[in-house]
Parts: sequence; C-alpha cells; structure tokens
Amino acid sequence: MTDSTSRLLGERVSQLRQLQSMTLEQLAAASGVSRSMLSQIERCKANPTLAVTQRIAQTFGISIGELVDDPNASASIDVVRGDDPGTLFRADSECELRTLSPLQLEKNIEFYVITLQPGAELASAAHFEGTREMFSVSQGAATVSTGNSEVALMTGDTAHYRADIPHVIRCEGEEALKGFLVVSYR
Repeated sequence: MTDSTSRLLGERVSQLRQLQSMTLEQLAAASGVSRSMLSQIERCKANPTLAVTQRIAQTFGISIGELVDDPNASASIDVVRGDDPGTLFRADSECELRTLSPLQLEKNIEFYVITLQPGAELASAAHFEGTREMFSVSQGAATVSTGNSEVALMTGDTAHYRADIPHVIRCEGEEALKGFLVVSYR
C-alpha cells in the first residue's frame, strides 16, 4: 500500500469504529483481527493483507472498495432517471416494479417503487439467507405474507419481514396500491 492509502485505511477504520461506538477489543472480536493489528492499522504502522482488510470491511458491512475509498475524493452524484427503461423490472397490466437504486453499484440494499392494480400481487421466491424487506404503503391497502405470517397494511403503514423465504405483497381493495420496497441483504 502507498502511504496515502495506508493513511486513508487507518483513518477510515478508526472513523467507522468510533461511529459504531466500538472499542478496539470489540472490533477485534467481531472481525477476527487482533487488537494489536487493528491498532497498528489505525496508526498507519501496518500494511494489512487483503484477507485482513476484507474481514474488517465485512465487520462494518461494507466492501473493501468502500473501506479504502476516500469519501471526499469525488463529489459525484448518481441519478436514477424516472424515464430510464433499464430501471423497470416489471411492467404489465397488474404490476409495475421500478428500481430507485443505481444499477451499476454493488450494494447490500436496494430500493424500489411498486404499483399494483386491485387484486394483483408481487410474489417473490426466497432471497439469500438473512435477507429482509421493508414495504411502506404510500397509497391504498396491502396484505404482506411471509412464511406463515400475514399482515394487513393501510396508507402510511410499513412492514418489516423476512425475505429469505417465499413472500407476497398483494393489493387489497378497489384502488391501486403504491409503495416503496427496501431489500436488505446481509
């Protein structure tokens, strides 16, 4: 690593650790990286292996790229245009599902806007283990089912549920259902 990369890594590890109110001991226990190695990284006295850097990044729930990227180095803004046909995952007489997340980014969270016509549903197979979804109703009424659980939602309601088992969002009532879906991968 260059000196600037080593400095940036040390600063980022320290910053993220402090933001999560973690001690060096807690970060060591969570990451499997020794306390002394973490201390040396934060003080720019160590050049960690890729495996060590990966374990640290995973502990913070980010990629290695995000760990060593200088957040102040670029001021780019990614825009997802509403009329971009590439963001439309499904569009038929019953359902429109459009991503609000930049498509080119590797991510562990995705945002969607959903419109379902009366009686229509969005049925999903199980996602990766540990995946959770949050669905918030902005208009209409819905039923969300996952596993053996089912809940009715009205405008303004939000449900958080397991998505690593088959699950369904169904439009109830006479008006179209509109809402926002957040998918979180662990």
